[in-house]
Amino acid sequence: MWTVTVARGLFRHGTHRCIVLVIGCSNMMTDCRELQVPVSVFETADQCVAERPFAMSDVQGQAQHIMAKCLPVDPALEDDYDQIVWNVHPDGALDASLAISSVVIASNTVRPEKDYLRQQ
Repeated sequence: MWTVTVARGLFRHGTHRCIVLVIGCSNMMTDCRELQVPVSVFETADQCVAERPFAMSDVQGQAQHIMAKCLPVDPALEDDYDQIVWNVHPDGALDASLAISSVVIASNTVRPEKDYLRQQ
């Protein structure tokens, strides 16, 4: 399984967007990677599906096998998504989804007062 970090700022509040993920693989489907396309974010799923063939043709020749999938963005979670998780099966089927990492950053809001007399 592959995980790709999503750059912040791709999504706007209040819109229903869709991301096209384009993956290129070797002939044996053992070495796969994300391929960059000129436009990867669309306002609607219909726009994404309509543009998917063009996105695939934009990267033609960068890999022996190219596949693409439109990933819907849940408006309630759009600010929380920070990963695209994907897996290519030996038969060429692409499973992919947007995900929220499980990394939790803890912080202690109570700070001890500094004793400036003891600091050097």
